[in-house]
Amino acid sequence: MKTIDDTRQIYNAQAEQWTRDEPILLSDYSARPFLLELCEPISGSSILDLGCGEGYVARELMKRGAKQAHGIDISEKMIDAANHQQSQFPRKGLSFAVGDLRQKIPIDKGAHDLVVAVFLFNYLTLEETQQTMQNAFTSLKSGGRLIFAVPHPALPFLKKDQFPFYFESAGGYFSGRDQRFPGEIWRRDRVPVRVQCVHKTIEDYFHCLKQAGFRLLPDVHELKITNDHVELDPEFFEPLLDLPLHLAFQIEKQ
Repeated sequence: MKTIDDTRQIYNAQAEQWTRDEPILLSDYSARPFLLELCEPISGSSILDLGCGEGYVARELMKRGAKQAHGIDISEKMIDAANHQQSQFPRKGLSFAVGDLRQKIPIDKGAHDLVVAVFLFNYLTLEETQQTMQNAFTSLKSGGRLIFAVPHPALPFLKKDQFPFYFESAGGYFSGRDQRFPGEIWRRDRVPVRVQCVHKTIEDYFHCLKQAGFRLLPDVHELKITNDHVELDPEFFEPLLDLPLHLAFQIEKQ
């Protein structure tokens, strides 16, 4: 499975479609607002953003009062876009770097109050997910939190058609484990961007957290489209009504 090259190529090729400073992607409505609220309290925090993309979440965290935020992403073009935004609207304490999180990267042990990974682990194999979660565990202070979101593992098997979000499944819920499911997610201007998901079961995420060193039970939330979303744009949001879109996890390091 050439997940690393594919992921870099996907995002290098479409960095412009991801660049934004206000909600436009489906997940900017269905996931990121909830995740940002889950991150509170943020004021004064030191944050590590794994798989930061073009920096949308890191910028939002800084707006909410983070002391510093450092983002790492495998895509050079996405980091270029993040640095361009930072040069246009500088925020003290905000930085970005290119890095392959599946390789050994410099980690400041116990330096961060919060580690976020917004739709990162769906690009990693089970082994890579566990290793990256272990890196997150190492970088957190005692009492610090890991917060992450992934596509809901059931979605590829419940929704086969396309607009406005889908994955092409390979195999079944269990037999498809560690297989890459290609897909697309639409922006509200109806521009699709490519995504993918290395399929894992819900049990897999719990197992990886435990193996990474986390001992407390995570808070788990199933994210979905609400009636408020449908009222905003019925054509866009209604095809996903009553489907499990994403899973959000929050877990504390003892």
